[in-house]
Amino acid sequence: MSIKAALHAHLANHDLDARVATLIAQAVGVPGLADRFTRAGVDPQGIRGVADLTCLPVLPKDAVIAQQAQAPPFGGLLAPDARVARVFQSPGPLYEPQLVGDDYWRWGQVFNDLGLGPGDTVLNCFGYHLSPAGAMMEAGVHATGASVVPGGIGNQDLQVRAIADLGVSAYCGLPSYLKVLIERFDEQALPSRRWRLERAMVTAEPLPDSLRELLTERVPTVRMAYGTGETGLLAYETGDGHGLALADGVLVQVCDPTGTPVEDEREGEVVVTVLRPHYPLVRFGTGDRSGWMVAPDGSLRLRGVLGRTGAAVKVKGMFLHPSQAATLMSGVEGVEDYRFVIGRQDHVDTLRCEIVATDGDDPTALADLTGQIAQRVRDGLRFRAEVVAVSRLTPGEGPLLDVREWD
Repeated sequence: MSIKAALHAHLANHDLDARVATLIAQAVGVPGLADRFTRAGVDPQGIRGVADLTCLPVLPKDAVIAQQAQAPPFGGLLAPDARVARVFQSPGPLYEPQLVGDDYWRWGQVFNDLGLGPGDTVLNCFGYHLSPAGAMMEAGVHATGASVVPGGIGNQDLQVRAIADLGVSAYCGLPSYLKVLIERFDEQALPSRRWRLERAMVTAEPLPDSLRELLTERVPTVRMAYGTGETGLLAYETGDGHGLALADGVLVQVCDPTGTPVEDEREGEVVVTVLRPHYPLVRFGTGDRSGWMVAPDGSLRLRGVLGRTGAAVKVKGMFLHPSQAATLMSGVEGVEDYRFVIGRQDHVDTLRCEIVATDGDDPTALADLTGQIAQRVRDGLRFRAEVVAVSRLTPGEGPLLDVREWD
């Protein structure tokens, strides 16, 4: 089956034309969405299906940030009668409302597919502080009836003790962090019979074959999933080795630079319409690059996240934007130039801030400066970084240099 045929079959099987038409009819009164239609010169009553959405330009994340700054807190994209349970903050800053309701971000689909149920205990190693990831995963796990250990990030000794004491049977978090926990469990010399962790859902960073092989030596079932903080779950592995199956509750498109949906093997930007009328993200550009494939059963699949269309870089599962780096470094005196270098060592991301100091001959002043910058990075970017002084930087490389290799 061709990609075009699989794509049209997917739209029909999930009744996406009717669901998109219903969404627009219900959400067109939301000011931010109504304004987008007006500026595009499009009559929302003319949206009868997925193909009609192409007349609406893609909404990039930076545009949402700008809308929120102009019309706080949510840029006019929240329906007046929406009930907000939590508000999260992503880099930008972008404020993301979680509306009242069970499994708001739909992650329960991947955990159900993983086979979780009331007898399982899941260690959730995504952050609960400001970022939505921890709450997203917890809601998805609860949708299966399983229990959650809210591990978050850090406290590895306590986490591996909980794995042993509670009979933790599943994990969700970064794949690199699961490797760290396996190694820490062994370092603590905890009895191997108390390792019952057999399933994992990993996301937010690549899972190269070399790392997957290491993980599955101890965790037999490791599944990759894909989603964003703004849109929730978008696609996930089903265990058949053929790309990522598309989640229900969203329209996922791959679009070329003009915003036109791709119906062949070409790569493009992942553009998402979330089928919820109270916070309608319509034609939202994720900035992620992907492409289509067809599984042996004829179902449409994403090939995974193949890179980024913009300048942002994902480090340890979180985005780092050049504008963030510029804002952080603009208030630092004594720095002529800088760049952030993103590397990878032993399957773990590393971050190094290289600076050219105005006074590089004074060791005491240099130590104070590098310490000040390291603290600013921790506070402002939520990253830990090695800060080193160098004599010069290579011109034209930009403020972010990604030297990672994914083998």
